[in-house]
Formats: sequence, C-alpha cells, structure tokens
Amino acid sequence: MEGPLSRIPARSRRLAMEWGLVLASQGLEAVIDNSTEGWGLLVEPQEYERAQAVLKQYRLENRGWPWRQPLPETGLVFHWGSLGWVAAIVAFFYWSAVRFPGLKSAGILDSEKVRQGQWWRLCTAVTLHENLPHLMANATTGFFLMGLAMARYGAGIGLLAAFLAGALGNVASLLLYSQPHLSLGASGMVMGALGLVTVQSFVFWRNRRPAGRFLFRAVAAGLMILALLGFSPESDVVAHVGGFIAGAIFGSALAYAPPARWQRAPSNVAAMLALAALLLAAWRLALRAP
Repeated sequence: MEGPLSRIPARSRRLAMEWGLVLASQGLEAVIDNSTEGWGLLVEPQEYERAQAVLKQYRLENRGWPWRQPLPETGLVFHWGSLGWVAAIVAFFYWSAVRFPGLKSAGILDSEKVRQGQWWRLCTAVTLHENLPHLMANATTGFFLMGLAMARYGAGIGLLAAFLAGALGNVASLLLYSQPHLSLGASGMVMGALGLVTVQSFVFWRNRRPAGRFLFRAVAAGLMILALLGFSPESDVVAHVGGFIAGAIFGSALAYAPPARWQRAPSNVAAMLALAALLLAAWRLALRAP
C-alpha cells in the first residue's frame, strides 16, 4: 500500500483481525493498525466504500448468531472415571469366565425365564460378555462414550442412566423378539451412553431456539455412530437401538437442569450407591434362583 490510507475503526484487536479476514476473502487488502486512535483497518481510499459495504453485509448476515453468546459449559469434556467402568467389566469377565463359570448361565438374558418372572436377568445380562473380543469391543467403545456421558451428567448419574438404558434395551429386545433367545453384554449400556451424549446439545436448543440446526446435526451424528457400532448382523440390534433411545430420553430429561447440578458430589454418590444396590440385588436373586 502506498500513499495516505483510509481508516476503518474497530473496537478491539480480535474484531480488527476478524474484519481483516473478511476483507481478504473478498480480495480487499487491509492492514491491521493500532494507534492512539485504537484498533482499526487501513485500506486504500478507492477501496474504502467497498470495504465498508462488505463489512456492513458481514454484520447483517451474522446479526443474532446464537454462537456469539456465551454457552454454558460444564468445565469437563471427558471423565477419566470411565477407566473404572472398564476395569469393572474386565474384572467381572474374569470372574464369570475363569473363576465362576456358572455366573454366565445364572445371569444371561434368557427370554423364557424372564417371562416366567426372573426380571433380574435384564440387569445381570448387562454385566456379562460372551468372549474376549466381545468384551474388548464394548470396553474400547464404552471407555470413550462413558467418559463423555460421565463428564456431562456426573460420574454416578451418567453410569446409572447408561446402565438403566442398557436394561431397557433388553426390555425392548424381550418385547420385540417373539422367539426364545439368549442375550448378554454391555452393548446396550454403551449405546445408552451414546444416547446421553447425543442429546446433550438439547440444552442449547431449549435456551436458544435458533440452535435447532446444531441439535439436528448432533442427533444425525449420534444416529450415524449408532448405525456403525450397533447394527452388526451378529449383535442384538433391538437392544442396541432400545438402549440408545432410552439413553436419549434420560439425557433429554436431565438436560432440564444445569450440568453443575448433576455434577454435585451428593447426587453422584447417591446414584452410584443406587447402581451398586441394584446390581447386588439382581445378582443375589440370580444366584438364589433355581
């Protein structure tokens, strides 16, 4: 640039840099300036009116953009407590496959026995796995999804909600399969965690209606992951879809309260104790049943 330049004032350095990029995208050269007058852009005099028009159009197009408002954040992105969940299912697999092989037959979801009143199999089946590849598939995928759900909703509440979603996925499988069948695995729980994570953006839609497109994209991404992970021919697809839907329902309900409320220690301790009590009661009934 040569000769005197025309100046476009900006409120801040960030705004000056942003406007500089906008002008550059339209082929207009601008220099970011910081003088006694404050931040601004320097442009050629013959380009001044066009630059002003470009920036005016940019401001009009971005007026009311919801992501210019502060978004509520939990301060957590990933909860490493999911390693504890992985350790728990690995340890239980060792007990059920090596130390106490009878646990599998006692806790597997047997549709005929559940219809005869052994409801606890809907819960105990979530803790069992068929073999090592089955365990590793759930452990690796669940590590990430459970970590995200636990970060958003709290460790105890996230685990409890995902587990209940997995149990409800087994209920869906029981209702939709007319033929007797056997089922086991934490896949429904993992898909429940996916459902919880998928709808966490619901809070943005509820508070800022223009964010509907963001919610739609989040749900579409969740459905794509569900299709990739939960639709393998050898798996219980109904239980996976049922767990995902149940997790999405739980997540939508939990989204009505601020994330900080669910992350309070008393709530999560209570949820963890409730989950432990449910599992202990279910397995006690399983081991005492004929």
